[in-house]
Amino acid sequence: MERLSGLDAGLLYSESSTVPLQVCSITELDTSTVPGGYTFEKFRDQLASRVPAIPVFRTKLEDPDLNIDHPVWVEDKDFQLSRHLNRVALPEPGGREELAQLCGRLVATPLERSKPLWEMWVIEGVGGSAAHDEHRVAVLMKVHHAAVDGVSAANLLAQLLDTEPDAPPPDPVEAPQPASALEIAADGLWRFVTRPWQLTRVVPVTASLITNTVTRALSGTAMAAPFSAPSTPFNAPLTSERTVAFAQLSLDDVKKVKNQAEVKVNDVVMALCAGALRGYLEDRGELPGKPLIAVVPASVHGQSDRPGRNQLSGMFCSLHTDIEDPLERLHAIGESDQLAKEHSGSLGPTMLVDLAQSLSRNAYGLLLGVLSRTSLSRAVIHNVIISNVAGPTTTLYSGGAQVTALYPFGPIFPGSGLNITVMSMGDKLNVGIISCPQLVEDLWDLADRFDAELTELLARC
Repeated sequence: MERLSGLDAGLLYSESSTVPLQVCSITELDTSTVPGGYTFEKFRDQLASRVPAIPVFRTKLEDPDLNIDHPVWVEDKDFQLSRHLNRVALPEPGGREELAQLCGRLVATPLERSKPLWEMWVIEGVGGSAAHDEHRVAVLMKVHHAAVDGVSAANLLAQLLDTEPDAPPPDPVEAPQPASALEIAADGLWRFVTRPWQLTRVVPVTASLITNTVTRALSGTAMAAPFSAPSTPFNAPLTSERTVAFAQLSLDDVKKVKNQAEVKVNDVVMALCAGALRGYLEDRGELPGKPLIAVVPASVHGQSDRPGRNQLSGMFCSLHTDIEDPLERLHAIGESDQLAKEHSGSLGPTMLVDLAQSLSRNAYGLLLGVLSRTSLSRAVIHNVIISNVAGPTTTLYSGGAQVTALYPFGPIFPGSGLNITVMSMGDKLNVGIISCPQLVEDLWDLADRFDAELTELLARC
């Protein structure tokens, strides 16, 4: 059986009515390339042909009463595509604001746990009734973070999308098989009893973390420190509502800046986020004197034999929003990003996975209870989550429809109500931004600043 790892389970337990923990995406399609023309029924049948190749789509949670460890994944023998695939029409005029408003409402709704943890919404009427827009369709996909992280979500999209308009579906892949309640409980008891052995990994990791961080802090080579972030409007209590916005940039232009400034693509992405955030806050008279701090998730897939679908590490990075000049800010970000990577790497790539694996279900409950009842729940650990995912380099198709944009969206958390996720696709860089409408009054203002920041960096370089 496949049991949730500590990190997977932590993402499940941390979910609440105001914090739906989902990985989402909006895919825009040009259906004029569909052989024989687009219909919803064709899209549905094409998706149905791919479900056998995607175990994540066919597995649900199983958690019998006697189980004292984390839940397990089992195949849903009663799987019905109609319970996951939905169809909706976008109100006129069908522009980006209408699309974002609809998607914001949809991503705010938690997934139902009695079935596989995903949903897909086919959104028709994108662009309104104009003749040149009649072939535009958008697809919103939601998958629970316990089931996928950023990299595995990108791999899932690779199973859904093709490099050719008429490509055949991939080969079927077996899903985790059902187990009896007694088998799940017995295995859970064994894992609970042997969990103290996890300390043999955790204790050295924790000691190394403390020693390494203190040494680096004294030598000035440490990453940005958590809890050193200034207070911003993004660091306020969340409601159950969500607002989204997106932007699309030229990847070639990003690479031009990278080459001229002699930095990495990720440094340019961070600088674009920093510049957009600085301008947004400055125009509202809310720019702190101290630089904003971002937490940057990093994948450790392939770097260990640790269990679980979420294989994540991360680092804290300064966005240097206290620097006015955009080119100087870019170079400062490049230098601090390098220090953060070296510091994070020296702690071990599986530190977060190992720490989470040592926590039992009861320990998670105790930890979450303490956090919700102490001043830590109101502390500013960091200001924003920024994730950069490498996507496909070729043109993609969905059921014969050409993909023109693919905007990713990660979750937001209490005390950190802004997530910017970036994904490359072909010659484009797609930016997805999600927040709570009570924290950010106009998310489009923030999204539209990305193109202006890139233009400014190109001019300076």
